[in-house]
Amino acid sequence: MQRSPANLSKNFARKFLNPGGRNPIRTIPSPSCAVFLNHRGDDTRKTLAGLLYDHLFRLRLRPFLDSRNMKPGDKLFDQIDIAIRNCKVGVAVFSPRYCESKFCLYELALIMESKKRVIPIFWDVKPSQLLVKDNGTCSVEELQRFSLALEEVKYTVGLAFDSSTGDWSEFLRRASHAIIENLLELERRAWLVILESINAHEDDVNAFFAGFDAFVFTSSADGTIKVWRRELQNQALPGSGFVETGKCDDSVSRKQIVSRCIMQILRCAGEILGMQEEVE
Repeated sequence: MQRSPANLSKNFARKFLNPGGRNPIRTIPSPSCAVFLNHRGDDTRKTLAGLLYDHLFRLRLRPFLDSRNMKPGDKLFDQIDIAIRNCKVGVAVFSPRYCESKFCLYELALIMESKKRVIPIFWDVKPSQLLVKDNGTCSVEELQRFSLALEEVKYTVGLAFDSSTGDWSEFLRRASHAIIENLLELERRAWLVILESINAHEDDVNAFFAGFDAFVFTSSADGTIKVWRRELQNQALPGSGFVETGKCDDSVSRKQIVSRCIMQILRCAGEILGMQEEVE
C-alpha cells in the first residue's frame, strides 16, 4: 500500500526530528545500532574504541561496541552478526596487533561483504603494515576471505592517529564528524528514492512538509517555495532560519525544488549535530 506524503514526512520527523526538544533535529534514524565499532579489544577497548563509543553515544548515534552492548548469556556470533547486518556505517579501528585476532578479521570480512559504508582508523599503525598471517588457526578459505576484506579497506580513505603525539579531543571530533557525514549521505540517498514517489502537485508537496513540525513551508502565487526552520523563523534578523527556496517555471519542477529543500534539511541536521558535539 502506498504511503501518503504526510505519513512519509511524519515518519521521517519521528525518527530524525524531535519537535518537542530545544533543538528540533536530534539524531540519525537507525535500527538497533547505526555505527558498528570493529576493533581489537586488548589494544583499544579502554582507549580509542572506548572513548569513541562514549562520544558517539552522547551524540545519540547508537554505536555498537561488544564490551558495552552485550551482556552475559548473549550468543557472541549471533549478536555481532545482527549488529553488523543492521548497522549503517562500520568503523574499523586498526591497531598494531589487529591482524592477530581471527575474530576482528571475521567482523571486518562480514562488514565488507555486507557492503556497509566503512571508515578505517589507523591507530599507531600504517596500512602497509596490516597483513593476514597464517598462524594455524584459520582455514585456507578463511585466510583468502580475510585478506580480500583487509586489502579492500586498506584502500579506503580513513583517519590516522598517533597515540603518543596526537590530540585526542581533536581526533574524536574529526572521527565523529566523518561518521555523521557518512550517515547523512546515506540518508540523502534514501530520501531521494522517497521523493521520486511524491507527485509534483502542490497538495502533495504541502502534505509532505506538513509532517515536519520543526519546519515551515510557504508557497507563493508565483510558484516560489520556501522552507524555514520554525525555531528561527520569527527572529528579527532578515533571513534567519532560512533553509531553501526556489521558483517553479518551465525549466525547474516543483519536485526538484522540494528535493533541494530536503537535502538542505539533512545538511541542517548535520550542522545541529555538530553544534551539539561542541557543547558536549
